[in-house]
Amino acid sequence: MGEVYAYASDPSHLPDWAPGLCTSITPVDDHWVAESGMGRIIVRYAPPNPYGVIDHDVVLESGETFHNPVRVLPHDDGAEVVFTLRRSRGMTDADFDRDSAAVLADLVALKDLLESATT
Repeated sequence: MGEVYAYASDPSHLPDWAPGLCTSITPVDDHWVAESGMGRIIVRYAPPNPYGVIDHDVVLESGETFHNPVRVLPHDDGAEVVFTLRRSRGMTDADFDRDSAAVLADLVALKDLLESATT
């Protein structure tokens, strides 16, 4: 679990496994600034902790903020990453399905990256 948490909780790795969120990211003061398909976004991560919590807020250029609860949980000999996807007010079924598919693709990429690093 420790390796998964260490990797996934480091925002500098986001472009490697979450290109659906951002293609580049740079630290600025107490947050990160990222380039994404939604424009320039601000990403704020939960502080490092022993509980596997990697919640993060994504702030769009409009100021709209999305809170993304994420947990890395111990599971058998490894870890399970749990991402809670919330449906925004007014979001269509098609938009929610698109978000779901993007999150799933990012989580699969994270899994593939970490599994290939350990083999």
